[in-house]
Amino acid sequence: MLSDADLLHLPLADLTALARVVRDGAHGRRVTFSPKVFIPLTMLCRDRCGYCTFAKAPARLTSPYLTPDEVLAVARAGRDAGCHEALFTLGERPELRYPVAREWLAAHGHASTVDYLAEMCGLVVEETGLLPHANAGALFPAELARLREVSASQGMMLESLAEGLAAHRGAPDKEPARRLATLEAAGELAIPFTTGILVGIGDDRPGQLAALRAIAASHGRHGHVQEVIVQNFLPKPGTAMARAEPCPAEDLEWAIAAARLVLPPEIHVQAPPNLSDELRPLLEAGIDDWGGVSPLTADHVNPERAWPALDVLREATEAAGHTLAPRLTVYPSFAHDPGRWLDPALRFAVLDASDAEGLARDASWCSGGEAPPPALLDRGLPAGAGRGGAVAEVLAGVALGQEVGTAEIVTLFGARGPEVQMVAAVADDLRRATVGDAVTYVRNRNINYTNVCTFKCRFCAFSKGPLSLNLRGAPYLLELDEVTRRVAEADAEGATEVCLQGGIHPDFDGDYYLHVLDAVRAGSERIHIHGFTALEVTEGARRSEVALAEYLTRLKEAGLKTLPGTAAEILDDDVRALICPDKINSEEWLEAHRTAHAVGLRSNITIMFGSVEKPISWARHIVRTRDLQRETGGFTEFVPLPFVHMATPIYLQRKARRGPTFREALLMHAVARIAYAGDIDNIQVSWVKMGTEGARQLLRAGVNDLGGTLMDENISRAAGAQHGQRMGVEDLEAIVAPLGRPLVQRSTLYALAGASSGA
Repeated sequence: MLSDADLLHLPLADLTALARVVRDGAHGRRVTFSPKVFIPLTMLCRDRCGYCTFAKAPARLTSPYLTPDEVLAVARAGRDAGCHEALFTLGERPELRYPVAREWLAAHGHASTVDYLAEMCGLVVEETGLLPHANAGALFPAELARLREVSASQGMMLESLAEGLAAHRGAPDKEPARRLATLEAAGELAIPFTTGILVGIGDDRPGQLAALRAIAASHGRHGHVQEVIVQNFLPKPGTAMARAEPCPAEDLEWAIAAARLVLPPEIHVQAPPNLSDELRPLLEAGIDDWGGVSPLTADHVNPERAWPALDVLREATEAAGHTLAPRLTVYPSFAHDPGRWLDPALRFAVLDASDAEGLARDASWCSGGEAPPPALLDRGLPAGAGRGGAVAEVLAGVALGQEVGTAEIVTLFGARGPEVQMVAAVADDLRRATVGDAVTYVRNRNINYTNVCTFKCRFCAFSKGPLSLNLRGAPYLLELDEVTRRVAEADAEGATEVCLQGGIHPDFDGDYYLHVLDAVRAGSERIHIHGFTALEVTEGARRSEVALAEYLTRLKEAGLKTLPGTAAEILDDDVRALICPDKINSEEWLEAHRTAHAVGLRSNITIMFGSVEKPISWARHIVRTRDLQRETGGFTEFVPLPFVHMATPIYLQRKARRGPTFREALLMHAVARIAYAGDIDNIQVSWVKMGTEGARQLLRAGVNDLGGTLMDENISRAAGAQHGQRMGVEDLEAIVAPLGRPLVQRSTLYALAGASSGA
């Protein structure tokens, strides 16, 4: 750790270089920001700071406080614009100075400004899902505790520990001991907290270091400081400091670098982008966060300084070799430990707004939904793209023929901005080299013979208990004659495959699946039978009281050709304990497919992702299945299945995310192409879950197969997917045509039937 003497005397260039090393080691090349709306609950304040234009006298306001309707109008507009945070800005304790504030609060049933703030925070969460950040200044422990129940995070600028600053004359709440007590109380209450220093208001560099070290010490005791804002003073007309000199750029850069070097590495360092004319020097000084940026509302504290447009912020960030990512008001390390850092009432709101890394969802798209996907592959790569960073390093290794392991796969899943395009380009080059430009599909029909199931997978909206009449439809069990009829119909329409999957009915014995195979054969002697998950065959063997290999051999002799990879979900037993605790475990799934391959049945790999797990689980799943493929060679393709959340029990119980983001879904397909290179040739997209526009983008990111035409797809539809139950060849051609690639029919085992007409 550098001493104060080192920090004060090192040349600025050396200091910022050291800061960048610390920043990149802790946070990589990612720079975050919070898309938010600012809600100025009241501009009345009992303090009179020498630099502030936010605080107003009552005569200059139409009302002492925003009304609930006004608060909600701002919050709803923010939600509709894609924001996740509602930053409540307000003066400190105006009721202690202004009778009009006391009277307004009393008339509306509130004892204090903080009391009213708490009510508005709760209202915003309930009505809009935005996450409140309460910035109410120096508070007492009881007030902080009250706000913790309704806000995901809180904040208060420490500003300075210097006593007697002219800037704080007439501001009793800016007394340093008062601010430090608030910071400490927030830590004791486990409140994710934002604080910071204000550079250029009369403090000197040793004083700024003292403030930063005080913040570091409090965080060391409690671990609660999420971010530290390093803000530069700018003089404003009409204030006591209107004639003061603005903070010099080099003083701001020094303070940023000092903050990065004094504070623990996990604390994020932020500088407001609207208060500097040049953005790159802030990145060079060591920031990893731009703070809150609003597409709708002004910075009410600095209204004369407009927020940079998001495109401008992104371009400046990427030109410097970084990537930009939206975050929540609560940072990922806090979001991933909700039991410690979040009130129970806030936990689902945070989860619902999160992606798999605990950052913010970056678009309204969700799997199975109707919102269009963002166009991730159509932006030009900036000059700084690929110039360093962990993702670029992994891709450079791939180009040299190196295998990606668990850590490298997790790194690729973290790609953002231009990095996503880089990963997709590498994946698509591998696709082209491996299987060429043909986009394949199979003509098939799904037959889900029953939705009654004794297992209680919490992600499944398809299965019903024997007496269930909830969610989508009643329990059913198809008659075997109906199975035969559907197979014959599919055969007549040119289907080459029938896919059989269903619930584990309590009345089934092991022979039931043999009877289903007989029913299929009665409908068609030629159709390929692709059926029965690892769970179904494992359960069938158990109920037949025979070894799994013997049972699978019976099924094969009765006509079964291949197994689907479903029931895999995530091959990480910590995750399975949350989403399917009574189902087969990871090793049992792997053993079922190992045994199937041994008796001559091929199969595929699926992954269901986007519910509760993190990218490390995705990586483990890929590596474990890759290992099995190298052992047996029996897998034909990899099929990512993004979680469709709408009607699933786990989402309705407020315990899961709303599926993956589109970025995550695209990367799942692209990273799989890279990770399975040389082992599995085919990567399939589920058009049912991704939609036609999403499928088209994925065909540019390593995917070569569109799966089946899927007559009678029921499982995704039961979960709430809006995409059709059937895709005609002409519909598949419409997906592929803009890409200039041929659409080719295949068999289940990827024997090609020749290019289709019109492709």
